[in-house]
Amino acid sequence: MEASTALSSTPQFEPDIEAIKLRLIKHGVYPTPKIIRALRKKQLLKHKRKHTKMAQTLQPPPLTPSQKRALAEDSHFLAVKREYRDFSKDVKAEARSSSSGLLVGRPWEMIEKVKLKEIAGDSKEFNGDKLKMENLRELKEIFEDGLKWVLDNDIEIEEEGDDSLWSQNRRLWDPTKRRCSDKQAIRFLVDRLSSRTVTVKDWKLAKIMKQSGLQFSEGQLMKIVEGLGDKGKPEQAMAVVEWVYNDKERRDCRSRFVYTKLLSVLKKERRPKEALIIYNLMREDCSIYPDMAAYHTIAVTLGQAGMLKELLKIIECMRLKPSKKIYNRYNKNWDPILEPDLVIYNAVLNACIPNKQWKGVSWVFQQMRKSGLTPNAAAYGLAMEVMLNSGKYDLVHELFRKMNRRGESPKALTYKVLVGAFWKEGKVNEAVKAVRDMEQRGVVGNASVYYELARCLCNHGRWRDALLEVNKVKGLRYSRPLEVTFTGMIMSARDGGHLSDCISIFEYMKAYCVPNIGTINIMLKVYGQNDLFSKAKELFEEIKGSKNEISLVPDEFTYSAMIEASASALQWEYFELVYREMVLSGYQLVQSKHALLLVEASRVGKGHLLEHAFDAALEAGEIPHHLLFIEMVFQATAQQNYERAVILVNTMSYAPFQISERQWEDLFLKNRDKITRESLKKLLDALGNSDVTSEPTIVNLSRTLLSQCGSDRSCLPEDSVVDETENTIVEHCSFDEEGSNDTDEVCRLRREGLVSSEEMGADGYEIEYGIGLNEDDDSCTSKLPSANEILSSWKESRNSGIFRNSSNNKVDHLSLN
Repeated sequence: MEASTALSSTPQFEPDIEAIKLRLIKHGVYPTPKIIRALRKKQLLKHKRKHTKMAQTLQPPPLTPSQKRALAEDSHFLAVKREYRDFSKDVKAEARSSSSGLLVGRPWEMIEKVKLKEIAGDSKEFNGDKLKMENLRELKEIFEDGLKWVLDNDIEIEEEGDDSLWSQNRRLWDPTKRRCSDKQAIRFLVDRLSSRTVTVKDWKLAKIMKQSGLQFSEGQLMKIVEGLGDKGKPEQAMAVVEWVYNDKERRDCRSRFVYTKLLSVLKKERRPKEALIIYNLMREDCSIYPDMAAYHTIAVTLGQAGMLKELLKIIECMRLKPSKKIYNRYNKNWDPILEPDLVIYNAVLNACIPNKQWKGVSWVFQQMRKSGLTPNAAAYGLAMEVMLNSGKYDLVHELFRKMNRRGESPKALTYKVLVGAFWKEGKVNEAVKAVRDMEQRGVVGNASVYYELARCLCNHGRWRDALLEVNKVKGLRYSRPLEVTFTGMIMSARDGGHLSDCISIFEYMKAYCVPNIGTINIMLKVYGQNDLFSKAKELFEEIKGSKNEISLVPDEFTYSAMIEASASALQWEYFELVYREMVLSGYQLVQSKHALLLVEASRVGKGHLLEHAFDAALEAGEIPHHLLFIEMVFQATAQQNYERAVILVNTMSYAPFQISERQWEDLFLKNRDKITRESLKKLLDALGNSDVTSEPTIVNLSRTLLSQCGSDRSCLPEDSVVDETENTIVEHCSFDEEGSNDTDEVCRLRREGLVSSEEMGADGYEIEYGIGLNEDDDSCTSKLPSANEILSSWKESRNSGIFRNSSNNKVDHLSLN
């Protein structure tokens, strides 16, 4: 106000005309009235602008409503504070002068307010329905398990160490008033992200990131990615980097070092596909274009995964100029072309090992010579491993000699490859000599070298000599646990055919360490493959009891090994016992491995086990093995349940496999004592009198039955016709009220001799039975249901009892409920 008053009281400005004239004359300009008026007007406008600017500077800006409200609250608070201070002084003076003591209560509160508090404070009993403890427990479990994210704001941060001030105060995490350092915030953020699965589009990720209060600079982001990598969470690390750099404010500040750190995390977790995605993303932007460190990381990642083709493409990209479409390309002459070094070439050699590309070794060494590089000990060791994996043992020794001539000191892993080569060649003494040469040279032995030599000795029946190598393993770094070492020795002795050595190693092992479940599984296989069922049974019962020091829980491999041992020893009662325990433990037999065992069990009266395995496969969404189908058809035919046999065959025709004539013929020939010729005739009659499909499996069965029954027409369906020249059966053709379908029409033409097999073509029988027709003609194709429809129909048939045996051997015998 004072400033505005002072400005308003200032006299009006008037330019000095004489000064204007003198200035014009000084510069050689004649002062005409027109020029003087223009200069006068210009000085007036200049003075006005200056005056306005000064007024705006001196006058404060108008207050906003929130500022006015804050000023009013402050003034009210000061007034109340002043009144309370004056009142307190009066109360204290009254107390000193009076003998009645201090006043009780708050005299400034009205009596109505005190009564209201008394009424509201009265405790009254709740008269509603009684709360159910079950619902409260369920609500508690929901909050503890599924709704932990609701309480994210109430998570406490604890400083490292129990005696810290932070741990004692137990302060709640408040992102708006964060008092911890960036290191603590990063650690807390990493812990929260690693405890859940988040994606870039997940709102929880955005909430957690914003609550951290971090600016997500280059250094902070690298520490976050590294922390998530240490916890084995590469997905969360990728999501964090993508979320941060998707922000418009940080999109132009992407860091090459952050992406390189992310590549190293993916390398550690063996995620080559994700690493390739990040690498390709880096090549699209100039600001994060890969440097040599990034190339090293992606090359090692692909080399460990054996992705040789992708690695060679990366080497080509290193030597090519970047694409013109690259983003943020400010400098037209920018050219980050690089040449591969030893690290990248060694990664190529590493990728050649699983691919057995032994010719790639010469290419790598040739490229090194062109680049002026000298192979180091690691390059020679990897090259030797490539040759070992490819079976080129002579080249392994040649590379080792070449390595010594070049003056490269062999490493411990190089001797491991050398031992492996001698092992494959059967030169055990040379392998031992190589390890002793390593020790004489002063090379610090690696645990894998002695482990490889111990397995080599066990494979050739020298397990006692192998124990000396095991003693050397104990004090070395990166050594396997003893139980793992002994398990490998047992497996090697088994592969070498030394049964007694396997048992001796196992007994020796129990004196030094407790066998794990892997050792138990291997010994069960050893006992089962060598007709030692009693020992296998004793070991299996032992791990289920309390005799062992550490409780071992049988897994699916344990049950599988014991079932195989029981079947090989023809102990079918114990076979059923183990099968029951396996099912109750939540495991299921592998159809490809154990289908034949179930068939053998069914032949000795354990058909309910086969039917249970059939049902279990359907429940798991799998298609039962064809051996299960064939055996169930055989059992139904042997029990003269032809209706069930026809249903099973018709159902089997929709499966993605076909049963050939040879398979049907072998089935009937091997079981002539159980299936008579009369039974085959009745089965053929049942097929002819049933509405079955025209699939190859049923066609092959019909032909097999015809050949088994002979040329007797009495065993054929009434409407079937025999082609004497081709010895085939023409399918029973049915007609509905509206006419015949395409298949029936083909049958009619074939029966009347209007169409011959030669006119049908090479696949005449397929056309004859309605399969293999032109796919473009929808009216001629056999409309087969999908796999899901087939499984659904099979499950409905199973529930209705069609697949079940009518005899007393039912699945209920397992007592699984």
